[in-house]
Amino acid sequence: MAQTYEFYCERADEAAALAGKATLDNVRERELRSEKTWRGLAEQARKTAEERVKADRVRAEKRAADHLLS
Repeated sequence: MAQTYEFYCERADEAAALAGKATLDNVRERELRSEKTWRGLAEQARKTAEERVKADRVRAEKRAADHLLS
């Protein structure tokens, strides 16, 4: 199942909140690493979604051009 940008951002926000509440340094650092990872995944998901929209548009334009030629 593909996850969405919003899903990853929510996880990153949760990790950031946990890091802010952490009293132990190692827990804070772990949550900050987790936040960084989730934000990276969110960015990947955003780029993938944009590329999918672009590819869909190109395919639709090609189908329309093919239809006009036939």
